[in-house]
Amino acid sequence: MIKRALISVSNKNGVVAFAAKLYARGIEILSTGGTAKLLRENGIDAVDVSQFTGSPEMMDGRVKTLHPKIHGGLLAIRDNTDHMKAAQENGIGLIDLVVVNLYPFKETIGKPNVTEEEAIEQIDIGGPSMLRSAAKNFRSVTVVTEPEDYETVIAEIEASGDTTPETRRKLAEKVFLKTAEYDTMIANYLTGGKITTILAKKITDLRYGENPHQKAAFYSEQPHDGACIPRAIIHQGKELSYNNIMDADAALNIVREFKKPAVTFVKHANPCGAAVSNTLNDAFINAYECDPKSAFGGIIAFNETCTADLAEVIMGKFFEIVLAPTFEPKALEIFKTKPDLRVLEVGSIHETPPYKTYRKVSGGLLVQDANIKKITREELKMVTNKKPTEQEIKDLLFGWRVIKHVKSNAILFAKQGMTVGIGAGQMSRVDSVELGIKKAGGREKGSVMISDAFFPFADSIDAAAKAGITAIIQPGGSKRDEEVINAANKHGIAMVFTGSRAFLH
Repeated sequence: MIKRALISVSNKNGVVAFAAKLYARGIEILSTGGTAKLLRENGIDAVDVSQFTGSPEMMDGRVKTLHPKIHGGLLAIRDNTDHMKAAQENGIGLIDLVVVNLYPFKETIGKPNVTEEEAIEQIDIGGPSMLRSAAKNFRSVTVVTEPEDYETVIAEIEASGDTTPETRRKLAEKVFLKTAEYDTMIANYLTGGKITTILAKKITDLRYGENPHQKAAFYSEQPHDGACIPRAIIHQGKELSYNNIMDADAALNIVREFKKPAVTFVKHANPCGAAVSNTLNDAFINAYECDPKSAFGGIIAFNETCTADLAEVIMGKFFEIVLAPTFEPKALEIFKTKPDLRVLEVGSIHETPPYKTYRKVSGGLLVQDANIKKITREELKMVTNKKPTEQEIKDLLFGWRVIKHVKSNAILFAKQGMTVGIGAGQMSRVDSVELGIKKAGGREKGSVMISDAFFPFADSIDAAAKAGITAIIQPGGSKRDEEVINAANKHGIAMVFTGSRAFLH
C-alpha cells in the first residue's frame, strides 16, 4: 500500500492534479523547493524533506535528499526483518512512491553560449540517486520519471491502493534507461564527444536480418526527436522485416526533404522514382513513371496525408509498404482489403532535426552528422558559358535533394520536378551515367543531370550530351574540372558547381 510519496520535479506539467489525488487519499507527501511551494499554493500540505530528515538543505540546495532517511526509506526491503528492524531503530519512515524528473541538462547545453559552469550546475545528483534507489527496490516502491505515467499510476492506486508489480517493473526499466541517457549526455559534454554511447530500447525481435540465416532485432534510439520508423503507428500489415525497415527509413528521408507535395518509391534502399508537384496525386504519377518495373513490390512514401483517392490507385498495384504523415480514415478502410500491406503513419515530417548516423565496423564505430544540408540557388557557381534556365535550376536543386539518398556512385536525371532515370551504386561514374540513361529509356532527352561527386573525366559529359542533357549539377573539385567544363561548353550544356559532395555508401 502506498502511504508516503516524495515528489520533486523540474517538469511540473500535471503534477498538481496528480498530487491532489494522492493527497485526497490520505497519502503523505514529501517535497522540496519549488515543487513544495507549488503544491502548497494549490492546497496540498507537502512536508519539506528537510523537516522529514531533520537536516537542513545546504550548499545552494546541492545537499538535501542525500540522506539515510530518504534512501533508507526507499531501499528497505519490506519483507526483510533485518531491514525493517534497522529502519525502526533509526527512525526511518518508508517511502512508497517517488516522483522525480531530472534537471534539464540537455536543454541547458543546447542554449547558445552556455558556459561550462552553467552546464555543471544542471548536473542532477539527488534526483538520479533517488530514482536509482527506488528503481532498485521496484518490488515495493513505485517510481515515476515522466508526467505521461501519472494517469496509469493514479488509476491503479485508486483501484487497489497500490500499483501492480508489472507496472512497477516497467517504471523501473524507464528509470535506468533515463539515468543512462542522462549520464551519457554529461559524459559526451565533458569529454567533448570523446566518449559516445548509443542508447536504444528493443522494440521487437525480427524474423531474420538481411538474409534468413542472420538473426536480427529492431531497437528505438533513446532519445530521438522527429518522425522516425521506430515510433510509427503501424495500422495494419505483416510483420516488418529488417529490409522493410531499412527501405522505409530511406523513403522517409527522401520525402522529408521537400515542402511541396512529394512522393518517392524505394527498392533495396535506393529511390526508383521521386517527384514533387502541386498535388500529391500528380507527384505520385510522375514518381511512378520513372521506373514502374523497379517500383513493383517496393515502398511508397508521401510527405502529406494519404487520401482515399490515392489509396484506390495504390490498391491496383503491388507494394510492400505505404508510409505517410497521416491517412484519411477512408484510405485506411480501403487498405484493409489488402491485409498484408503494411501501412505506417509517421506524423509530421517537414522538420528534420540534426542527428548523428552510426555504422559499425570491425572493432570500431563510424559516427557522423546526418547529411541534412540543403543547397540553395545562391550557393550555385555557374561555370560554363551557357547558364541554366529558371526551370533547369529548379530541377537541378530538386535532383540534388534526391541524389543525397542514392547509393554512390550516383547519377540522376530530372525534368519538371520528377526523376526520369537513376543510376545507382556503380563502381565508375560513367557506368552510373549509362545506367541512368538506360533506366530513363528515352525520357532523359531535355532533362538535367545530377552527380553526387565530381567527374574525374569528360567521358560522362560526352555521354550526357549524346543523351540530350541540357544542364548538369556537380560538386566540382576534380583535377580535371577544366577539361570537364570545356566538354560542357563544347556540347552547349550548362553546368553548375555546388562545392559540396553528396556521397552515400
